Amino acid sequence: MTLRKKITLSFLLSASIITALAVFEYLNFLEIRNEIRNLEFTDTIRSKSLQLRRHEKNFFLLSPSESGHELNEIHRYLDELSSIISSAQGETHLFFPKSPFSKNRGPRKIDRFFGEAVRTMADQEAISRLRASVDKYRDLFQVIEKTANELSGQLHNLRRRPDYERISPIVEATFLEQPSVIAESLKERHILLPDDRTFLMLKDLHSNIQILRKYGEDIISISKELDGLARQRAEKTISISRTALLVFSPLFLITGLGLLFIVSGSVANRLKLLIDFVEKTGRGDYSHIPVTTPEGPADEVSILIQKFNEMENQLAEREDELERKNRELLQSRKLAALGTLAAGVAHELNNPLNNIYISAQVLKREAGSLPSPAIHEVIDDIMSQSKRVKHIVADLLEFARGRQPVLSEIDLREVILGSYKFVSTTRKTERINFSLRADTVPIIIKADPEQMERIFINLFNNAIDSMRGIGDLNVFIEKIGDKVIIRVSDTGEGIPPELIDRIFEPFYSTKERGTGLGLAIVYNIVKKHGGDITVESEVGKGTTFTIKL
Repeated sequence: MTLRKKITLSFLLSASIITALAVFEYLNFLEIRNEIRNLEFTDTIRSKSLQLRRHEKNFFLLSPSESGHELNEIHRYLDELSSIISSAQGETHLFFPKSPFSKNRGPRKIDRFFGEAVRTMADQEAISRLRASVDKYRDLFQVIEKTANELSGQLHNLRRRPDYERISPIVEATFLEQPSVIAESLKERHILLPDDRTFLMLKDLHSNIQILRKYGEDIISISKELDGLARQRAEKTISISRTALLVFSPLFLITGLGLLFIVSGSVANRLKLLIDFVEKTGRGDYSHIPVTTPEGPADEVSILIQKFNEMENQLAEREDELERKNRELLQSRKLAALGTLAAGVAHELNNPLNNIYISAQVLKREAGSLPSPAIHEVIDDIMSQSKRVKHIVADLLEFARGRQPVLSEIDLREVILGSYKFVSTTRKTERINFSLRADTVPIIIKADPEQMERIFINLFNNAIDSMRGIGDLNVFIEKIGDKVIIRVSDTGEGIPPELIDRIFEPFYSTKERGTGLGLAIVYNIVKKHGGDITVESEVGKGTTFTIKL
């Protein structure tokens, strides 16, 4: 995406966000209005429920002759509660208008005039419980009212009895408040018997009043529950609106403006970063610019950075190649100088060594009849040490000559197997597990067979020495295109990391009696065949030499 498109898109995004915020606030304002009306509705239910309980209490405190007003008020509030509940369960939109958030689902469906309360199953269940409690309350109150009227007449008829006439004013004035106490008192005075109808009616009246009060408590509890839900939703809606106004509106504005600054700022920052890395490149530092580009089409600056990083890769590869060539040139010059020195030393030592060895042979033959074992031991030591020095001189001559390879077609697999067979005749390999794996058989290459054998003989000898005659020696050959890769791995002691760079240097050896020429000769042969040799090693786990031809 181009920079112009990014800037245009950022501006349109900011404008869209601000517009969406304005629409949200308008709709939320309508929602707050509905929540306020809903709160008024639930507050009306709660207020009328409390008034109903107040008149109920007054009704039972007064005598039937004085409770006419309270009786009328109880019926009035019951009728009003039933009307409100019926409206809430039916044509609720007559009380409150529909919310703009709801869909028109028919005149019998419940809309969001009641916030979210009436739309949820929990609130519908609460209103149903409220209606059931009001209906039960009405029915039971009518029974109590009928019982009270009947008891009032029966108690009035008891005035003919002298023992009752004296307490009749108190009994008739308080029997609605404490019907059970009145019944027990009249029974104790022998005015009523336990099986008298009046006594039983007083007991039933007491039970019904207790149940009525329980229904009244349920009405208050449910009305408080609805009122609490309505208040929570109203507070939540107001809180959402306040949060949107105080937080999101300025945040959206800042986001819109920030996008413009981010787009332009990112361009400037990336260009500045590019300038810094160009300067580093001039000083020989080819590190990449650490800038991640977004998915999709890149902008102009991203494309420029991408091309610059590609150029850095190419420069780093050329720098590595040049450094490698310099190291090889330095190594070649070093080997040439050492070869010249080694040739001179070997030439000067060869003739005296031959004379010493021949003289020792003659001395051993002449001393064959001498009985002294010490003389024989000294002569054998002279001959063995002469052989060892002759071997060193032979390695020096081999390293010094460094003849060019005579190329011919050879089976690399047969050369490797032959080299190991030769090593097995001169070394103890009974406890060495040797394996050779190749992608194809045979693998034909053009190389000097003698020099190839020298490579693998030296590598196998080093591996056996490193494993101290016990371990696994694995050779793997892989052919990729016109290249052949040979890996020689052992499970020996390994080479410390600080010594890896020196193992191909002449006269450097980690063995107590090594000449330090074996790997130098291997290195020369591989290079003269146009190949490369590398080594990987881990102390205690083994070493792998990789030859690429």
